[in-house]
Amino acid sequence: MTVAMDDAERFARLRLLRSPHVGPATFHRLITRFGSARAALPALPELAARGGAAYRMAPAEAIEAEFAGAARSGARHVFHDEADYPLALLAIDQPPPVITVRGNLALFDQPGVALVGARNASAGAVRLARDFGAGLAARGFAVISGLARGIDAAAHIGALSAQHPDGGTIGVIAGGIDVVYPPEHAELQERIAHEGLLVAEMPPGTEPQARHFPTRNRIIAGLAAGTVVVEAAPKSGSLITARLAGEFGREVMAVPGSPLDARAHGCNSLIRDGAILVQSADDIAELVDTFAGTARSTFRETGVPDYAAVTDDAAAATDLVAIVATLLGTAPVGVDELIRQSGGAPGPVQDALLDLELAGRLLRHAGGRVSLNSNA
Repeated sequence: MTVAMDDAERFARLRLLRSPHVGPATFHRLITRFGSARAALPALPELAARGGAAYRMAPAEAIEAEFAGAARSGARHVFHDEADYPLALLAIDQPPPVITVRGNLALFDQPGVALVGARNASAGAVRLARDFGAGLAARGFAVISGLARGIDAAAHIGALSAQHPDGGTIGVIAGGIDVVYPPEHAELQERIAHEGLLVAEMPPGTEPQARHFPTRNRIIAGLAAGTVVVEAAPKSGSLITARLAGEFGREVMAVPGSPLDARAHGCNSLIRDGAILVQSADDIAELVDTFAGTARSTFRETGVPDYAAVTDDAAAATDLVAIVATLLGTAPVGVDELIRQSGGAPGPVQDALLDLELAGRLLRHAGGRVSLNSNA
């Protein structure tokens, strides 16, 4: 469902999201609880105080600067419940509350295929990725990748060469939408902005850091009906993208390679573990064209977070925060286990975790697990 927002609510939403310790899960829960960002913002200090810390929200000047920075670069913000937000990304667990976009938004309406792989790819793999990108874009697909060296760049370049009225390429940036990384891809990134579409989750001006790349990979996998790994070593970022695609219930595909080449080990492992072997753009197109929401690969889907009703009893909430904090340690534990051991209902336990997160005492991990922040 899309909503119409006035400028004040858009400003409040971005300020809420940029305030300390407010990630996607916390943002969505605050909006669910208070009904709007304008109502949630004044409550942040009290919620953080329950978690045991003082709180200072993001300064209004920084939010004004972010909107201005996006406008200067020809980009704009799209919130998760606005009409231009991509439906495929909205369907994942805890979608980004806001993305920054620049380019042809119609590509969000095309079936998407993510092409990812090694930065130090072999010449053969680079050519294959380029051919895949061109072949898929020529069939009207949106080819999605992360603007990295090697396979990513080849996929984008191939898709741009197709010159199809509906197909094209989407580049997902790890930093801000106005930041080029790697530097040698400045021309490619600008070309994608004019002929395709750029997407970023980080604020404009953000230099990419190591922790941003898994977040970017989640968007790549979330935008695509299927993810293809062309070449990847074990424990590479491309395998993270493939795993996320599997968790989102999307098709996961991989190109087989020689066991003598370490760059093929990741793909071969994916195929062994249930990814579908593909060798041509036709193979990929057939799988994605017939994708009806149930993946033929054997990767599992994750559940959807529970946003149950919450309690307004402040004293009970404070007691539950203390109980949950006592149950937590530095080792990640599932929220369901905290609900069982605390004796609280799902909604109040989620609120207690929110209070602890706003206070900087909680860390969230993959698979819906949480732990205490040992550095707090």
